[in-house]
Amino acid sequence: MTTLQVIRSVRDLRAALEPAQRKGELVGLVPTMGALHAGHLSLIEAARKRSGVVVMSLFVNPAQFGEGEDLSSYPRDEARDSKLAAEAGANFVFAPPVEEVYPAGFSTHVEVDGLTNVLCGDPGRRGAEHFRGVTTVVAKLLNMASPDFVFFGQKDAQQAIVVRRMARDLDFPAEVVVVPTVREPDGLALSSRNVYLSPAERERASALNRALQAASSSRGAGVDGALGAAQAVLAQAGIDPEYLEARYADDLEPAQSFNGRPVLVAVAARVGKARLIDNVVVEPSGDPRQDSLSRQSRSSDE
Repeated sequence: MTTLQVIRSVRDLRAALEPAQRKGELVGLVPTMGALHAGHLSLIEAARKRSGVVVMSLFVNPAQFGEGEDLSSYPRDEARDSKLAAEAGANFVFAPPVEEVYPAGFSTHVEVDGLTNVLCGDPGRRGAEHFRGVTTVVAKLLNMASPDFVFFGQKDAQQAIVVRRMARDLDFPAEVVVVPTVREPDGLALSSRNVYLSPAERERASALNRALQAASSSRGAGVDGALGAAQAVLAQAGIDPEYLEARYADDLEPAQSFNGRPVLVAVAARVGKARLIDNVVVEPSGDPRQDSLSRQSRSSDE
């Protein structure tokens, strides 16, 4: 367990990191909104393996919540999260107040075109504004901490793809590292929003991963057949997905086949009060690889 320091201001964060950076130590950044679970801890552990210093940001970003979403009720427990972060190997928790990140008169935003208006960014869903909030705050965090690595989870595949494009286009030196999804024994992807599920809803939600596995197993039937197999699993569980789509994992264009390029099969659905997302990447060989985005991010940044 590392000795953990909680930091509130950008000035103090830079001052805390400066000695290590001056000595050439590598810095890993793990952006979070708190409500930590084993998925977050796997990101900190991955950062610990590759970095001399690990910073976990703890900031519930209002800019990525849309109207009617759960900003006010989003779970917050800084003491618990800081303890877990320390146990996983973080050196610093950067937990700024909103006004430190978005000072009075804030009017600058970072947007990534194309990748942000499909799947969760579709205008009829969360919208591109959600990703504008993500990319703006991540760009600020990268400038605040100047890390060598920044870590994201495969569960939020679209977010990782968008951030990787932003980092490439804006010449951020940090390497974007994507860590495999952590799952419950029945396959349900860990999420902070799982706490909203009742026991019955929790059981139904496990159908999301079963649907993705059905799609992967049915790749021989083509994209339509694979999505049909997944839809059948969801229907049996009484889940009407917000979306269930197959898109190429590099540019999120609609997939025409499973031949030649990795395909991201992604699903979003509301189960009770919880909006859940999950995905699987189907390689040209047909094998689902949870670490495909991780391997892509390394090759694109090297």
